[in-house]
Amino acid sequence: MKYIAIEADAFPPPRATGMMQNKSPLMLSVVLMLIAGTAQAQGRHERLIWSDEFNSSASPSIPDPASWTFETGTNGFGNKELETYCSYGSSQAPCDSAQPNAFVGKDGYLHVIARSDGHGHYTSARMKSEGLKSFQYGRVEARIRIPRGEGFWPAFWMLGDSIRKVKWPACGEFDIMENIGKKADTIYGSIHGTGFTGTQIGMPYTLPSHRAFGDAFHTFGLLWSPQKVEYYVDAPSNVYATFTPASLPKGGVWPFDDGKFFLLLNLAVGGDWPGPPDASSHFPQEMLVDYVRVYAEDAP
Repeated sequence: MKYIAIEADAFPPPRATGMMQNKSPLMLSVVLMLIAGTAQAQGRHERLIWSDEFNSSASPSIPDPASWTFETGTNGFGNKELETYCSYGSSQAPCDSAQPNAFVGKDGYLHVIARSDGHGHYTSARMKSEGLKSFQYGRVEARIRIPRGEGFWPAFWMLGDSIRKVKWPACGEFDIMENIGKKADTIYGSIHGTGFTGTQIGMPYTLPSHRAFGDAFHTFGLLWSPQKVEYYVDAPSNVYATFTPASLPKGGVWPFDDGKFFLLLNLAVGGDWPGPPDASSHFPQEMLVDYVRVYAEDAP
């Protein structure tokens, strides 16, 4: 997802009903222990260093302000997007504090919702951890159920902390997951930097039998080490894209060993790539996020 600065379920983790549906602390501890054991069993020696499990005792509630902030506005973000991005609790039109576009529910999910007023005006949310949480190297993943339909563009991505200093694309960008609603069975993983933007360095991943990603939760992940970037779907062993400095076109500058990167989650409406919503598009649409987790890899 191109960045313009502005002012201002194949292998799901255990999830059932009852206590597990609300992710109680005890059950969550068990799940995290199982995850750590699975990672070691797959030959990866790693430890969880940060996560947001999106637990809340009230609904709706603001996403953790110690981890997330909001980008707001309606400038198209360099992609000719159509939505206005709203912060939690904003009542500045067309935002509606009674209908937030991003909130944590009692169901244990982050809800990122695209809405329409029926007259060509759209609202949604774009969250980032800039200035709050950033990371370099390891494994980064989120378990997400994306929306579906013409004109929707969900994304899970990262940008370099240096963006305020060197600007985009020199800061670097990881697109861990992007989808355009017209291609319900396919997501895209790509990298961007100086000399390689747009669709130059990216790979699609299509579900078996062309199932729609929006029909179930899936895990989208990044494996990041010096001079190497890999993307996977549903399990770290299921890598579908690998990038190294040798992948870059002539003149490209590899920015992914220069420092830490922060996280972003958003649901765009329209834009050059997905195109606008049409008569088949239904509102509201939401991207549900079960968790975001970051692991550091330890020496075996």
